[in-house]
Amino acid sequence: MKLIIVEDGARTALEFDKPEITLGRAIDNDIRLAGAHSSRHHCMIEQGKEAWVHDLGSANGVQVNGVRVEGKKALKEGDVLSIGSARLYIEKLGSGDPSRTQRIDPKRGEAAPETAPPVPAVLPDFGIGGFETHGTDERRDLERLRTFARVTKALLSETELSALLRLIVDSALALVGGERGFVLMAGKGGGTAEDVKDPREMKVRVARSFDRTDIAVPSTRISMGITHRVLESGRPLLSVDAGRDERFSAMASVEELRLRSVICFPIQLDGKTEGVLYLDNRMQRGAFRDDDLELVDLLAGQAAIAIKNARLVSELRERNQRLLQSSEQIQSLNEQLGRKVRDRDSELAVVRAELGRERGRYDYASIVGASDEMKRVFAELDRLISTELPVLIHGESGTGKELIARAIHYNGPRRDKPFVVENCAALPDALLESELFGHVRGAFTGADRAKKGLLEQASGGTLFLDEIGDMSTEMQKKLLRVLQEGEVRPLGSNHVVKVDVRMLAASHEDLEQMVKAGTFREDLYYRVNVLALHLPPLRARREDIPLLANALLTRAAREANRPAPHLSHDVLAALSSYDWPGNVRELENEMRRVILLAEDGVRIEHLTPAILTRAHVPVTPTLGPLVVGDLRSAVESFERTAIDEALRRAAGNKSRASKELGISRFALQRKLEKYGLAHAASGEPDLEVVPEEGDVEALEGRAEE
Repeated sequence: MKLIIVEDGARTALEFDKPEITLGRAIDNDIRLAGAHSSRHHCMIEQGKEAWVHDLGSANGVQVNGVRVEGKKALKEGDVLSIGSARLYIEKLGSGDPSRTQRIDPKRGEAAPETAPPVPAVLPDFGIGGFETHGTDERRDLERLRTFARVTKALLSETELSALLRLIVDSALALVGGERGFVLMAGKGGGTAEDVKDPREMKVRVARSFDRTDIAVPSTRISMGITHRVLESGRPLLSVDAGRDERFSAMASVEELRLRSVICFPIQLDGKTEGVLYLDNRMQRGAFRDDDLELVDLLAGQAAIAIKNARLVSELRERNQRLLQSSEQIQSLNEQLGRKVRDRDSELAVVRAELGRERGRYDYASIVGASDEMKRVFAELDRLISTELPVLIHGESGTGKELIARAIHYNGPRRDKPFVVENCAALPDALLESELFGHVRGAFTGADRAKKGLLEQASGGTLFLDEIGDMSTEMQKKLLRVLQEGEVRPLGSNHVVKVDVRMLAASHEDLEQMVKAGTFREDLYYRVNVLALHLPPLRARREDIPLLANALLTRAAREANRPAPHLSHDVLAALSSYDWPGNVRELENEMRRVILLAEDGVRIEHLTPAILTRAHVPVTPTLGPLVVGDLRSAVESFERTAIDEALRRAAGNKSRASKELGISRFALQRKLEKYGLAHAASGEPDLEVVPEEGDVEALEGRAEE
């Protein structure tokens, strides 16, 4: 008779030639059931000419095809027996192979099972076919050897460790016909376990059923006592009936798990315990034989070699990955180094240009400029930095007033004290008063804690008030009192706090005109305007534009983590010709924009159309040829345009225009007459022009022509 038993998610196929098969929870049953609704001796199946099931007075009875059995009932193939939570399927009636004989276990001295261990119909998917269980032992051994050869080949071809462990368990179950299989290994991820003696150090890495499915079973669902014994002895262990095995009489886990057939052996490599392979069959006694133990021991040796190979392959993969990452990091670092070198080259170009001019005795490295106007600014900074007097910085928006204020503070005697900045135009009066003077808790709605004002925070250091001209008259009065008395009273407080700050103020408005118009207090004006510094607009220092453009482009490229593109000559010319109403801030925004458009170099079409229009550069998708027609016409056209632009920038002053063009005033006069541009020059009396030596040579050459 062949039965398929399904209980607690486990499916077992068993064959019996016995005339009587007992079922129940007691350990002396042929089929031991685990469900709580099963009686100790629940029922019995008789085999003869017909098969019958007898209820042995169980509490919950036996059902055949959903109908409860009263006394006994005949069975046929396809019937389903329900005993508690277990289901038994009658797959085949009648006796098996008559050539099977009973074997005696030489170690235990008791009768071994009457049948050979059942073999699952489905083997692991590594190209292994099932072997025939009927026939002689020689045929069975031959099939096992063939299967073992296929298993070994499959093990050696698998290099991924988790898949390899599953393959090992599936192979062992297929070879010996077990119900469940487990691999226990020490360390995270199945690492090497040297001299492991405590089973608590071992973790279940793989739990598989005979049908090649994973089992969600923790380590407590196997007998850790048996595992411990194998670890201590270092030798395999086999039990044909663990429930009756005297070696396990003191192990509660054996009784609790209702174990029958168990086989467990260590996986060893190079004399070290790598893990434990644990197989069991909870339904059938004697499911494993001595030759199974030898066969699985051979499998364990092959498995250990396969595990070692898998680890070596995994280490090689990790090393290759690390090498690849290192190579990518080196490439990234080389790119960063290249960008830094290019950035340093740009910065050195700026420094070289600025070293040609006197920068003063203080460090103004953060301020880019080499023009005469910036030379004047640096000279004035040298005079006012060492003092403690207030400074009023005047300049258009975007000229770098806060940058100058920082240079005054960090080069002055208060460099180690706080530098506090506030934009008076950014806050309404109520918030500005709280920001400057501070407040106590409860001074107004929302004041849930006391707060120090900026004046108190800047005490001992410098307070920079940007756009002070936008401060209301009432706030001007309160600020004046602080500057006069040197003390501040927080909002809602009756106490004053002494403060010592150096006042730096800035405005793009003309405060003197505001005083005359009555919109700015005269007494406050004289308090903040003890020393004055005027910053030139960018259009007044055009020779600094190339330096500033390169420095700002380098900074924008560094922030965008990309190499700085090259600024061509025509782009620098267009930038220098533009008036920049937004000054340095507008130029910085332009550089941030072109860094996203340009790759290797910034072309003229990358610039904003407004810049191209004011610079008199035609805004076209592509630039046409620079020379149209013959060379003489092209030169005349270029000279005419250059002279016209120089006169425009010089407001018609011929001396300034000739100096900018790099020619003498006499040569400029001759070209004006030649191109009919004399009407463009103005602002100077017509004086007799004496040609210089070079001009005389030019006239002689012209006469020869």
